[in-house]
Amino acid sequence: MNSLTDLSAQQLRRAASIRDQIDSLSAVMGRLLGAADGNATPAGTRTMSASARRKIAAAQKARWVKVKTEKPDQKPKRKMSAAGRARIAAAAKARWAKAKAAGRKTL
Repeated sequence: MNSLTDLSAQQLRRAASIRDQIDSLSAVMGRLLGAADGNATPAGTRTMSASARRKIAAAQKARWVKVKTEKPDQKPKRKMSAAGRARIAAAAKARWAKAKAAGRKTL
């Protein structure tokens, strides 16, 4: 496809003329089909009243509240025994003592 910089002045004028014809024909078509602004609306298009939109919005908000307040089935949190925690702390202290003895400041 040609870029606009590669087109001659005559080709650009012809393209603009064709675009104008398309726009004018589109406006005529819109007027024939009854659209006030020249844009045709599809046949059978429905509009929704403000009260219907409010009802739908309220129903959707209610669904979200229900989803957000329901708690999914969760497994109970696992708890560590005091002895297990003490073993982990002792192992960490031993690791740090070994690292410090080697003159390191990080593990």
